[in-house]
Amino acid sequence: MPTSRINGLNMSYERRGRGESLVLIHGYPLDHTTWNEVALLLENGFDLVLPDLRGMGLSDAVNRTYAMADLASDIAGLLDDLRLQKVFIAGHSMGGYVALAFAGAFSRRVRGLGLIASQVLADSPERKAGRYQTAQDVDEKGVGVVIEAMATKLSAEVRVQSFAREVMQRQKPAGIVGSLKAMAERSDSSDLFKSFMFPVVIVHGDADALIPVERGREMKAALPHAHYAELPKAGHMPMMEDPLAVAQALRLFLK
Repeated sequence: MPTSRINGLNMSYERRGRGESLVLIHGYPLDHTTWNEVALLLENGFDLVLPDLRGMGLSDAVNRTYAMADLASDIAGLLDDLRLQKVFIAGHSMGGYVALAFAGAFSRRVRGLGLIASQVLADSPERKAGRYQTAQDVDEKGVGVVIEAMATKLSAEVRVQSFAREVMQRQKPAGIVGSLKAMAERSDSSDLFKSFMFPVVIVHGDADALIPVERGREMKAALPHAHYAELPKAGHMPMMEDPLAVAQALRLFLK
């Protein structure tokens, strides 16, 4: 995979397909490979950019605190390096938080936004505290604590659980800790979301055990012009559980 030197770190990414530029941002604690099935369905029509966020996949980790704004800045730097000025951008779960931060900071570079199994709300105090506790556990015990806690919550499908376990096992502890703290400190994006005039696509599984489907329904209610696809029996990994439905939703950017 190619890398770009962005904000003092080596950022790894995959680029495939031809057409309109679409950035697909993975969730926590995963990497770009979670988009593989959807990418196969979109590469005829889209110039796909699939980055590994800092500390995840093959991208460098940093041993310092960072925020969603820093992750969004990494994406902007990658686009600069690839000479892409304006793009469609979609994110899964935490990747959605990064996409929202990018849309807030670099709105003129956004042609459309996709939020897959994500939300606009900030963490509750309890959830925030839980993320910091998990970060401490990873520091002390390694990534295994996250794998055991997350695998069955990501999806009810054994195939998806097995894939996620393999991906999570590859992740760097510093990347997981950094991501947890960045998510814990993220701002509420509700007002920002309501201001979006560009196309917005929301995809949510009705069996999501990590971000309830109500968060997707609330986003649709807050932004009536958004396209909302609710996927029956899908959990927190709709890009793997129902890749065709996710690809069809994202293809709406081309209409």
